[in-house]
Amino acid sequence: MRVKVGGEVKEFRTIWREGRLVHMIDQRKLPHKFEIVSTWRHEETAEAIRSMIVRGAGAIGVAAAYGMAQAALEAEELKEDIRTYLESAATLLRRTRPTAVNLFHSIDRCLRAAEGHLENPVMSVLSEADAIAEEDLEASRRIGEFGNPLIPDGARILTHCNAGALAFIDYGTALSPIRLAHQQGKRILVLVDETRPRLQGAMLTAWELEQEGIPYAVIVDNAAGYYMRRGEVDMVIVGADRVALNGDFANKIGTYEKAVLAAENGIPFYVAAPKMTFDPNCKDGDHIELEERSEEEVRYIYGLNEVGELSRILIMGKDTPVRNPSFDITPARYVTGFITENGVLRPPYSETIPRFLGLKG
Repeated sequence: MRVKVGGEVKEFRTIWREGRLVHMIDQRKLPHKFEIVSTWRHEETAEAIRSMIVRGAGAIGVAAAYGMAQAALEAEELKEDIRTYLESAATLLRRTRPTAVNLFHSIDRCLRAAEGHLENPVMSVLSEADAIAEEDLEASRRIGEFGNPLIPDGARILTHCNAGALAFIDYGTALSPIRLAHQQGKRILVLVDETRPRLQGAMLTAWELEQEGIPYAVIVDNAAGYYMRRGEVDMVIVGADRVALNGDFANKIGTYEKAVLAAENGIPFYVAAPKMTFDPNCKDGDHIELEERSEEEVRYIYGLNEVGELSRILIMGKDTPVRNPSFDITPARYVTGFITENGVLRPPYSETIPRFLGLKG
């Protein structure tokens, strides 16, 4: 992704590995500061996932893979039994974020890589982690190619949360077709839900669109229905954290509301997601574990104060009861199509998704 740093445009990936070191853009500081966080041990990478330095299903999956690579190198350095050490690291990484299935797929692939290469399991894990990152990059690029034809010239597109380059190494999922449409000269406008409480839309999606020069406007979460009813939304494109075999999917809290509103107003609702985000072991949305995060995320808001300092501001009574589900489930019946790296999946999803995953009937 192109980033303006100190007046100069540079290319960055959201996360990358150099030996034991894992580097990642600190998403907590954007859009106010652009900083890179580097971790040396798998425990530090796990904490980066948990604390949302890195976020987004794809980026979390790659971070977990790199954490496993770090663990493999640590075991070699400490002369520990690599399989025992990797299992321990896997347990820690699995506990960081429960909803995004990419994380679990990545960990399992790294474990299988170690088991399948008895002579040099360390190099096998490193190669697998790097392969996961490259697959994520290529999948998000191809999602752009398949999604772009769905976007007409002059389209007004609603997004929710962040499913851009920050969430998927580069290109993104929901933003990938939008980037390509803009590059091809289509006149588009992106309506960006702010996405309370972490404001991924206002802080991250808007920042990415600004970097690319794509026209956009941030709207409060509750304004989506207003613009839909006025005929000012032509399509909705969102990402996903886990897709079940029947097409139900988990995404940032508020996605379900947008899907229902889109259906009520006859607006196409697309989900952009690579194969790694589909869970072949999950038959429907009722079997997806949904993360509930800290009450503090709702009680406080972060931003720049009047003197330009990052501040944490209490916006309600400090003891006000709060509930903070981070994700919700959108039923498959509201999804017009899933934009994947292999094409657009259409209903009936109970047939097209298993076929896409290569599952036998």
